[in-house]
Amino acid sequence: MNRPFLKEKTIIKEGNISLILESYEDLFSDFDPRPYSEKALSEDFLAECKRASRDKGQEEIELRFLIPKKKRNLKDEKVIVERLKEHFRKHFIEKNREIKSYQKAGILWISLGIFIIITSVFVSLNFESHFLETILKIFEVPSWFLIWEGLGKIFIHAKEKFPEYDFNKKMHSSEINFYNY
Repeated sequence: MNRPFLKEKTIIKEGNISLILESYEDLFSDFDPRPYSEKALSEDFLAECKRASRDKGQEEIELRFLIPKKKRNLKDEKVIVERLKEHFRKHFIEKNREIKSYQKAGILWISLGIFIIITSVFVSLNFESHFLETILKIFEVPSWFLIWEGLGKIFIHAKEKFPEYDFNKKMHSSEINFYNY
């Protein structure tokens, strides 16, 4: 019985996300000549990570890279792990800011719409002026629009950013390890 083969099979099956690499270059863009510490990540690599992480819950993920033993370099691996963590952290923070920005804008729009409605009710109850009532009726439609769009910003637009936010959050907090194959 071939024990090393069983051990490798176990490594693949146990890992939350296991990816086989021919070299470290598989993680990075082919067009980027910079060192690993600055190099852009490959779109194929990111897409594969997104696909593989979709099925995972919020528990911590381990990202396992399987690479030929002869091509392993511990110094490069340390730099690559730092680069990956930095990339996912940056994008996690970016998506978090976008979500909060949509939520703040939504609250502002809703508040403005409610303010206009309350002001128009107050004015119509306390002042009897045909002119003021006409002006207030003109503002009635925009106030409902502001409320509706504010709710859309909070519950639709912000929610559209959650998959990217969750992915980058999972990957940023993931454990990253390299193994021989």
